[in-house]
Formats: sequence, C-alpha cells, structure tokens
Amino acid sequence: MNVLEVFFIALLTDLATGLGAVPFFFVRNLSRKIIGISEALAGGLMVGASYNLIFEGLHLSQWGTVIGIILGMVFIILSEKFFHEDKEYMLGSLRGKSAKKAIIFLIIMTMHSFAEGIGVGVSFGGGENLGILTSLAIAVHNIPEGLAISLFLIAQGASAWEAMFWSIFSSLPQPLMAVPAYIAVEIFKPFLPVGFGFAAGAMIYLVFSELVPSSLEKIEGDTMSISLMMGLLFMIVFSILL
Repeated sequence: MNVLEVFFIALLTDLATGLGAVPFFFVRNLSRKIIGISEALAGGLMVGASYNLIFEGLHLSQWGTVIGIILGMVFIILSEKFFHEDKEYMLGSLRGKSAKKAIIFLIIMTMHSFAEGIGVGVSFGGGENLGILTSLAIAVHNIPEGLAISLFLIAQGASAWEAMFWSIFSSLPQPLMAVPAYIAVEIFKPFLPVGFGFAAGAMIYLVFSELVPSSLEKIEGDTMSISLMMGLLFMIVFSILL
C-alpha cells in the first residue's frame, strides 16, 4: 500500500472516536448524580482500555511495558504540578478547574493515540491484510474511548459538539504517526511496548487521582464502584467480542 492509503485508513480510525459523543446530542441537562456516574463510567472505560494496552505491551516487551507504566504515572504527577490552581485556564467553553482537568485529560488521551498510530503503521508493514484488520479493530475500539472522553468532558460542562471535536482531536496522532511508522517499521517497533505502558499508566493514575475523587463528591461510594466496574466490564466484554 502507498502512504496515502495508510494515512486515509488511519484517519478513519481517528474519526471513529467522534462517534462516542453522538449520544450526548440527545441527552442534555445532566443532574449532579448523573455527572458523578458519568465520571465513574469514564474511569471504568479508561481502566479497561489500559488493560488492553498492557496486555498488548506485555506480548512485545514485559520490561518495556513496566517502564512505560512508571513513566506514564510520573508524567501525570508532573503535569499536576505544572498546571497550577491559581492560574485561569480555558478550553472552549470550559473555564478554571474544569478546563484544567480537561486539558490534562486530553493530553493523556492524545498521547495514548501516538502508540496506537504507531501500531497501525507497524501492522501495515506486516502486510495489507494485517494492517486493515488492525485499523478496523482500533477504529471500533475508539468508539467507547470517544464515549469515555465525552463522558468526562460533558461532566465538566462541555457541549456535545465540543466533546465530539476533542474526541477526534485526541486521536489525531493515529494518522500522523501511522505513515512514518509504516515507512520505518523497524525504527518504530521497539517504542510500542513503552508507548502502550505509558498510556496505560497515565490513564490509570488519572482515573484514581481525578475521576474517582470527583465522582465521590457527587455520588455514594457504592454507586461509584458499581459504575466504574460497569465501565470496566463493558470495555473488557467489548474487546472480547471484537
């Protein structure tokens, strides 16, 4: 396949992420309880996605994946220190603390897409059929990830259009990284386990440092735990069926 075809297919995986925001064009005026449940569900979806990333990474390099997880956790800690509470942050219609949370969240989800973009490019290096199957799997997998992003952003006060835009934006590295990874497969392949681990470590840490505490401010612990587990189980069952 030529690089334009690889880019176009990877771009479709990116656009699929925006489908996760579609339900929020029909659901508006969320109550405080629903927002809390949404944050917990988003957390469960992210932990489930992290499980898949770790699983893939361990098959490539066990220690590379472990190192990536540690780096991802450290990155979130440093990011929290970088974004000071006393500064006024803006992201679309979001302001203040909500904007700060959304910025950190989107940085993590965007960096997570770098590893998936490399995965698409490397898979095409192994043959057209493998590349198409991998791209299709990532595209379908991106829909619940887009749902997780949208659940989080809507909970912070974003509109459905903003949730869709930022969901697609977060997966933009997929087409951008697929082409160079396809051209230079052997160069990019060693970075995959570290990239998968990094994304998983960052997402898991973000869930338990931000989403869980925020959810507990709005709903009871039992409801939060059930919601988080439902999100986790949905992502695992979704991956099994896929």
